[in-house]
Amino acid sequence: MPKITFIGAGSSVFAKNVLGDVMKTPALQDFEIALHDIDPVRLKDSENMLNNLKTTSGSTCRIISYADRREALRGATYVVNTIQVGGYDPCTITDFEIPKKFGLRQTIADTLGIGGIFRNLRTIPVMLDFAKDIREVCPDAWFFNYTNPMAVLTNVMNTDGGVKTVGLCHSVQACIPHLFKPLGIDMEGVQAKIAGINHMAWLLEVTKDGVDLYPEIKRRAAEKQKEKHGDMVRYELMFRFGYYVTESSEHNAEYHPYFIKRNYPELIERFNIPLDEYPRRCVRQIERWKTMREELVNNKNIEHTRSHEYASYMMEAMETNNPFRIGGNVMNTGLITNLPKEACVEVTCLVDRNGITPTYVGDLPPQLAALNRTNINTQLLTIEAARTLKKEHIYHAALLDPHTSAELSIDDIVAMCDAMIEAHGDWLPKFK
Repeated sequence: MPKITFIGAGSSVFAKNVLGDVMKTPALQDFEIALHDIDPVRLKDSENMLNNLKTTSGSTCRIISYADRREALRGATYVVNTIQVGGYDPCTITDFEIPKKFGLRQTIADTLGIGGIFRNLRTIPVMLDFAKDIREVCPDAWFFNYTNPMAVLTNVMNTDGGVKTVGLCHSVQACIPHLFKPLGIDMEGVQAKIAGINHMAWLLEVTKDGVDLYPEIKRRAAEKQKEKHGDMVRYELMFRFGYYVTESSEHNAEYHPYFIKRNYPELIERFNIPLDEYPRRCVRQIERWKTMREELVNNKNIEHTRSHEYASYMMEAMETNNPFRIGGNVMNTGLITNLPKEACVEVTCLVDRNGITPTYVGDLPPQLAALNRTNINTQLLTIEAARTLKKEHIYHAALLDPHTSAELSIDDIVAMCDAMIEAHGDWLPKFK
């Protein structure tokens, strides 16, 4: 029986979306759905939920939980990864509270910045353990990575892990709706071209019936920018650099050196920047789970409508050879010609029985490539730190991070990294 393995299956809401989609897909009905999580209680919750969903959807998929990750992976055709190493408590708390002592504020801290660097450093060893198992028990499997930091982890799984990996993120799918809806522009029939890096890909072209929509977008955005709203950072980047960026304003506020500044506290108010947003979300999600658990886990009548998550559509395309188009994170094999070949880029990809075929982009506009490279610098040096276990490369990654380097001195950045290493303790490998 072919197998889909879901690692991090204790993430019940996400498991419902992705695996509920699988159970709604005719081409995937003969698959075993293998669940694995290090938390046995959450694993059992997801197993119960999915069995209820199997009944209500009429699916013939077979659902099995595994305590042993290697057995969960054995013989898998597809592996879906949604893990978070270290969780909210203690690691997310550490990612925010230690930098705050040095005067460095963050919003999300799951992709770049000091929080993103350390999330990578504690996650990469775990991911490489996955890769070792995959090479041994399911070497032909496709690895669908949903875990952040997306660009670095997808890069490492492809290069160091030797596993066929694509990174999947919602930001490309959400880009046009997030831009058009608040501006009152109809999305019907719109053509778009998007490329860059994860969380900083660019809406390079947006047309309808051959007409460039950017002039009207910018006119309406300029009017909207006169009042407070939730996307002020992205609008500002669009006005200054010419193009709209895929990921949210709260993310992009900390990917650039312009917005979160101790010496200009008025910028926080001006651009409506939600400092410490991610910890607040974590606390809300933990509280919400207490009430959601009953309606998800023990609900015999649970229903599911196929979502917009890429995973099931990709599996369907590979199984049926009916092509499907995604925005995927892949290695830069000459796809974006003015970004480093060592980088992971986000481009349109075609999915069919041949696997995942990325499309060629060429040069990005030079100012956009330059912004991407500022983030790629920190990504690649974080990977170097993980590969070599040399502490100096952690310092290099932080010293080159746009937001961190704009706020702190070299001495403070090094001291902050040392404090983060100490606070993380055994969540990190030993650096020399």
